Amino acid sequence: MTSDDLVVEDAQSRKAQRAPEKKDGLYADTVKIHPKRVKGTIRTIKWAVLWVLLAIYYAVPFVRWDRGAESPDQAILLDLTNRRFYFFDLEIWPQEIYYATFMLAFSAVLLFFVTSLFGRIWCGFACPQTVWTDLYVWVERLIEGDRNARLKLEDAPWTMGKITKRVSKHTIWLIIAALTGGVFVLYFGDAPTMIVEIFSGTASEETYAFVGILTTTTYLLAGMSREQVCTYMCPWPRFQAAMLDEESMVVTYEQHRGEPRGKLKKGENQEGLGDCIDCNLCVAVCPTGIDIRDGIQLECIGCGLCVDACNQVMSRLDRPGNLIKFDTEKNQIALNAGQPATKPRLIRPRTILYGLLVAGIGAVTLFLLGTRSSFEVNILRERAPLFTLLSDGSVRNVYTFKIVNKEREIRQYKLTLEGLPDAKMEIAAKNIVSENNTLTLEAPADNVRAYRLFVEAPPEALKTSDIKVNFILEDLTEGEKANNYTLFKGPDK
Repeated sequence: MTSDDLVVEDAQSRKAQRAPEKKDGLYADTVKIHPKRVKGTIRTIKWAVLWVLLAIYYAVPFVRWDRGAESPDQAILLDLTNRRFYFFDLEIWPQEIYYATFMLAFSAVLLFFVTSLFGRIWCGFACPQTVWTDLYVWVERLIEGDRNARLKLEDAPWTMGKITKRVSKHTIWLIIAALTGGVFVLYFGDAPTMIVEIFSGTASEETYAFVGILTTTTYLLAGMSREQVCTYMCPWPRFQAAMLDEESMVVTYEQHRGEPRGKLKKGENQEGLGDCIDCNLCVAVCPTGIDIRDGIQLECIGCGLCVDACNQVMSRLDRPGNLIKFDTEKNQIALNAGQPATKPRLIRPRTILYGLLVAGIGAVTLFLLGTRSSFEVNILRERAPLFTLLSDGSVRNVYTFKIVNKEREIRQYKLTLEGLPDAKMEIAAKNIVSENNTLTLEAPADNVRAYRLFVEAPPEALKTSDIKVNFILEDLTEGEKANNYTLFKGPDK
């Protein structure tokens, strides 16, 4: 492209910039953003990230993972019906929901850490709103054309051609939205089974409701609202500034090089002007419609598409690239003051703090997972009555005894009672009586077994009305033990 072509493109781009219509009142009308197509290194990276993330989202429910004959074989499954979360070989029970809390905390602090280093890189590359909006804009561009064509179509009268394009676009948008909502519910049940149920009309009402809700929200947020979600609805821009400092890598404009800017006009002397020719292509490609030359703004999602656009123009004009680039505010302040450039300092108090928090939470989570018990035991003493006085003077307490077997095979356990000599344990309705204060119990694979346990103590063993006892449950397969302290109640002494 020649300099003359840039003059024509510049004129078209300026013509395409439409200011909101002025009306009486406090607010101006919303101007719909139509980002211009751009090519470059960052755009290529964004496409790669987009397709990888979409592939992961749509494919993961169909990934199989063998857990045995009695367990689901879906790699990632949030089984709310049976109260289990499956992540490949890890199975989370309801009482272990704190693992999810740790993972959420880890993700949040990791986001703070990445933001302190590289600005809003999450928003610009990996946020679901960005990914699906990019996909929707790509579909729109295929059907309606690039920026200028879409702007002309926006103002054109309703002809059959316009109706055909709009119907085609919104139909594909709705199909994508339906696929997005449909795949999301597959994370909560066996994917192949749920697909058959959904299309055969035998799925639950809740399933159809969630598919409908997610389809609607995807269509509205990615197709209709787009940048307004980032600007007005998302809370992250409001407090992400607290994660940044002057040494965070953000999208910047080299004012010392670009100013004073001047339009490229044929036959005019450009001496004394900066490298910026005020073509506004950086604005035209911006998905939120801002001018990065005005500095860091709340609406900027850090996608870097303006970097690609500006580098294309600089290349055509045989001028140095990176007039707009990822850099630190500190470096730009130094360059604008005529001082030498400084290298980004990745290791600084803020990043050290966030890094330590990420490492700490990650280490605690890994430790808990590594020392996770294969079973749990819960004992609850019945309180009505507190105790029963038998005819021979012995005292009986009744306990509800639950074994949570987290393994995918039947396990046998040895139950031992400490703190109450000569006591007898018996499993109600099973006639299983202890020997030497021990019982042998069994729990089914990946399930909970509840026992009603009778404990009888002779009168000479009751020194006080409240005796602290310890039930010790030992896994006979692995030798792992669990203690559960409780009280044995007797008559007042």
